[in-house]
Amino acid sequence: MTATEKWATATRTFAAHVATGFLKITHNGFALLGLAMAFAVITITARPDLRQAGEVQLVEWLQNRQEALLGQTDEPLEPSDRTLAMNPQELPREQARVAFWLSKKYRVAPEPLGLLVAEAYELGTRAKLDPTLILAVMAIESRFNPFAQSPVGAQGLMQVMTRVHTDKYENVGGSLAAFDPVTNLRVGVKVLQECIARAGSIEGGLRYYVGAANLTDDGGYAAKVLAEHFRLSQVANGRRAPAAPPTLSTQAPAMTLPAVAAPSQGASSTSVEKVAMLSASNL
Repeated sequence: MTATEKWATATRTFAAHVATGFLKITHNGFALLGLAMAFAVITITARPDLRQAGEVQLVEWLQNRQEALLGQTDEPLEPSDRTLAMNPQELPREQARVAFWLSKKYRVAPEPLGLLVAEAYELGTRAKLDPTLILAVMAIESRFNPFAQSPVGAQGLMQVMTRVHTDKYENVGGSLAAFDPVTNLRVGVKVLQECIARAGSIEGGLRYYVGAANLTDDGGYAAKVLAEHFRLSQVANGRRAPAAPPTLSTQAPAMTLPAVAAPSQGASSTSVEKVAMLSASNL
């Protein structure tokens, strides 16, 4: 027998011994594992408290494992950092009077209105606009319905033409932010400020805002806003003003009132829409 044959025979013998040993160890290991499992089953059956504790630990382990792989899937609800309403009684007296008056007239909860009134006063100070004018525009445009939409696409509290002013929503969450009350209010004030600056007067700015700057008639829009502005100014100064609820129209619900680019006399809704989009796109 040559050296190569001897080395091959020894290698086969060694491999056979290793395989035999591995099988014996595995067999004994499975036997021990089976005994351990049988012992565990007997123990758990005899001790329900241990079974319950084991189930709790197993569930916790599975949840932690799932969260580690997929991220936390069932986060506890926490109060939002964003304030959606406030008690009007906590506002300055002037603002509180306005909030309660609007609440009564437009049949809207006073707490959300309290937040909008406070925001209007803050924005008015920064934009150098009378806050009661801002609130008057909001009242005529949407009657404080944050989800209002006109037939020509004006949306939200201030009925801004979202598709025209997309640039103003880019930094605040995109076009869907038009239905966030405070965001819509801020964008609407920005548009109103630009309209008034362009026209050189409040009345002219309102005509631009409604998209009727190039028309002979704005359908009475500016007059309605200015009349509401006057009433709100009276209320803010502590004077009495009628607060009867607005007469409900039988022709169109509040949800679809054509606030921005409202059709005026002698002009079709299509032509008004074009004027509104051209006017807004030039701002």
